[in-house]
Formats: sequence, C-alpha cells, structure tokens
Amino acid sequence: MAKVGICGSDVSYWTKGAIGHFVVKKPMVLGHESAGVVAKCGKNVTTLKLGDRVAVEPGVPCRICEFCKKGRYNLCPDVYFCATPPDNGNLCRYYTHAADFCHKLPDHVTLEEGALLEPLSVGIHACERAGVTLGSCVLICGAGPIGLVNLLAAKAMGATNVCITDIAENRLKVAKEMGADHTVLVKTSDAEALAKQVKEVMGDMPDKTIECSGAETSVRLGIFATKSGGVLVLIGHGPDEVKIPVVNAGAREVDIRGVFRYANNYPTSLAMVASGKINVKPLITHRFTLEEAKKAFETARTGDGGAIKVMISCE
Repeated sequence: MAKVGICGSDVSYWTKGAIGHFVVKKPMVLGHESAGVVAKCGKNVTTLKLGDRVAVEPGVPCRICEFCKKGRYNLCPDVYFCATPPDNGNLCRYYTHAADFCHKLPDHVTLEEGALLEPLSVGIHACERAGVTLGSCVLICGAGPIGLVNLLAAKAMGATNVCITDIAENRLKVAKEMGADHTVLVKTSDAEALAKQVKEVMGDMPDKTIECSGAETSVRLGIFATKSGGVLVLIGHGPDEVKIPVVNAGAREVDIRGVFRYANNYPTSLAMVASGKINVKPLITHRFTLEEAKKAFETARTGDGGAIKVMISCE
C-alpha cells in the first residue's frame, strides 16, 4: 500500500462505531481510498505484474448474483468492501486484493491521484444517477470532499450552472477556486428560505440537486430548491430518519434517488484524471505518515487548518 485517503465514513466508524445499519462489532482496520504497488501476484493473475502501480477499487462483489449480472455490483449483498463492518480496510503496509479490482495507473498519474479515484467515482456515479449532462443546472449541498468531487464531475459532464452550499466559508472558497459558478453560505435552518436564496443566486431553479451532507435541513433544501420534474440525489448519510416535505416532491414530480458507492465508474474516473479533464490534486490539504495516523484522523475529524482531504502515506 502507498497512499490511503481518510473518508468521512472512516471518521464516523472511528468516532461513532456505526453508519446507519453498518455497525462496528469487533476491531477493524480502516481505509478504502487507496492506491499501491503490486508486490506479489497470484498464479492465475495475467493482467498485472510486480511493480505495477494501481488504484484499488475497494468493493469486490460476488460476481454471480442478479445485481452483479445486471452491472449494478455496488448493490451486491455479498460484497467485500474495505473498512465497512465486518470487512477490514487497507490502511496498512500490505493488502491482498482481487486483481480485476486493481486499476493500473499510467506513468504520469500519481499514487495520490490513484487514491482519489475512489471519491471521484462516487461523484461520477451520483452525477450519472442525477442525469447531469450538457447545459445542466446543478445544486450541490455540502462542500466537503464528496461535494467537491461532485462539482468536478458535474462540470466535466457539461453542467454550465453549478451552485454549492456549505456552513463553512473556507470550503466555499475552495469550491469557487475549483470551478463553482455560485456559492451559498448556509446561515439558517429554514430550507424554504434557502431555496429562494439558491434560485436568486443561480437565476433559476436547478434541475439536478446532489445532496452530500446528510443534514435534514439540507435534504429539505434539496426538495424545495429542485425544479419541478427535476431530480434529487441523496449521497450524504445523516440521521436514519429525517422529516422531509414528501408531498411537495410528489406533487411536483421531483424524483428522489439514492446513491450507494459506485459501479463501473473507476475506468471513467481514471480516464478523466489521466486526460487532465479533472484535476483532483487541490483536494489534498494535509499529508501524514502511517505512524501519524491518529493525528491524521484527528485532523480529518476536526477540519483543523482547513482540512479537506487528508492523505496517509503507508510506504
């Protein structure tokens, strides 16, 4: 293993011991945003060789269930996914992984970029679920790492009017630097008032909304702000239950769609990074060694120093 980024889910498992119905019941190794160098191959591996630099796609499905056969392997009930209880992650020196879920990196793509293909794949999958295309008007709720990769993905997929919200000014500043057309600093829990502010700032209601925070106010904003006939995609994991204006969504035919990880998005993510169409490097704000892991997690938890993506080197 070479580089492992810290995800919000890693922090949640570390601090809370659970995310929804995924509960930590025994000691578990964290880490799933990763890249490394092949040190050994199984006897049947033909696609990789020693020394190859690879991005590790962390979820290995069964390959034979109905979801896998339909290409939606992210929904496989028997998937082994790094750092999701009870499966161990790969924040370690060495890790064994299925060869067909190791994506070889071109020489000019760094191992850090390889590790960031994981969150970028979430963004690309979410934008696909939302139907983002040329000329789309997109609202992104939350300017954390996942919100920012959605910004990058939406822009690369042709969105021409993108607004992003957050409660932290420093994150909105980064979002603006990374291509956001508009930003909205959230200062109220009144979702309807926020929706009016978004429309005013964007000049129109967004036809696609991607919710990345999980906060109840933000989910409500997603419904109120989305144009009739539009799509709201939910990525953020907050409370198990939230109060939302479902009649408003139903009466205006606002489709609400879930997002769970990604499927078949790693090749696209790699192609976008390798071609220079998407630049993920600005996401990394802090770097630590494996020996400094506790400090790295504290930084990710608190956001000290304007932390966005914290990267750990396992080399």
